[in-house]
Amino acid sequence: MKTSTAVVIVLAMSWSAARAESWTTYRIPQSGTSVDIPSSIFTEPAGKPDGYGQQFRSSDGAADLTVQAVRRQQGISPAAFLATKQPPQGIVYKRITPDFFVVSSIKRAKIWYDRCNFTSRYVHCVLINYPAAEKRQWDAVVTRISHSLSGG
Repeated sequence: MKTSTAVVIVLAMSWSAARAESWTTYRIPQSGTSVDIPSSIFTEPAGKPDGYGQQFRSSDGAADLTVQAVRRQQGISPAAFLATKQPPQGIVYKRITPDFFVVSSIKRAKIWYDRCNFTSRYVHCVLINYPAAEKRQWDAVVTRISHSLSGG
């Protein structure tokens, strides 16, 4: 009985950081940006990014999320926009299309994940940082956030 209780406690502890019990749609009215965010994880406002949007943090400070929209320079491609941001070296995953980019890597024991969708007037982005040791628990959360990102 003690072993099964310990297993349950360990599983509960490892899942708690990325448990998305409730979601809300965050909107940026100025740009039409819309994204589903797990309000049960990102409970604290953490400032404003460049352009429009909001930064959020988990209550334990282990993870953060930025929802951001900036005006798109006329004709700038996703690849050119990404280059202006000078992403860190050692990108593990990179996908660039004519309409969006996704980049991800690990830095200081955290996974950072950035996705930006491009419309004619705005660049709509989500930037997520979370503990690398909890990757499996975060996969579904990050996927839902990423796939829900849209711009007006």
